[in-house]
Amino acid sequence: MTAIARRGVCLVLAAPSGAGKTALTRALLDVEPELSLSVSATTRAPRPGEQDGVHYHFRTRPEFEAMIAAGDLLEWAEVFGRLYGTPRAPVEGALSAGRDMVFDIDWQGFRHLRAALPEDVVGVFVLPPSMEALQQRLHTRAGDPPEEIARRMAEARAEISHWQEFDFVVVNDDFATALAEIRAILHAARRATKRQPGLQDFVARLT
Repeated sequence: MTAIARRGVCLVLAAPSGAGKTALTRALLDVEPELSLSVSATTRAPRPGEQDGVHYHFRTRPEFEAMIAAGDLLEWAEVFGRLYGTPRAPVEGALSAGRDMVFDIDWQGFRHLRAALPEDVVGVFVLPPSMEALQQRLHTRAGDPPEEIARRMAEARAEISHWQEFDFVVVNDDFATALAEIRAILHAARRATKRQPGLQDFVARLT
């Protein structure tokens, strides 16, 4: 197989809660061996079974604030009193080495990540097939009381309003189809001319 040097891709999957983003991310990682998950930093405490450096980089608030001050984060946000962010060094190292990373972040994180790496980020927004289907998924998944489901639905509508900021939109009606569409987006992004700096030397050898 002909190998041409290329720069990695930052693939962002964003979606309202209940649209299937996490399940799609896990399935994508299972079938794309060259893809790795970006591990976020957070000030929240680890949950049972979570490992530092695997699920999150767990940091104290002073440690996290020091990362912000040093420019060590590509993007960060405070959510319900907890800080979350994307460490810069692992992402830039992966991109330079031609490795791809997938990001499970919201539309705000996508906006900030694209501002930091405008040439490297490909955004995919995952939509549910209908709001009724989303409400049923939320109810089945969490078993929350009606008022909590209503709150999550209001948040989902607010998140969906940002769909036009993304490069691609995938409707998760059939899981296998949605996964195939996201893989096709990733494969196309890998082949983009601007992502393959090795093309110049390769073409020169042809001529």
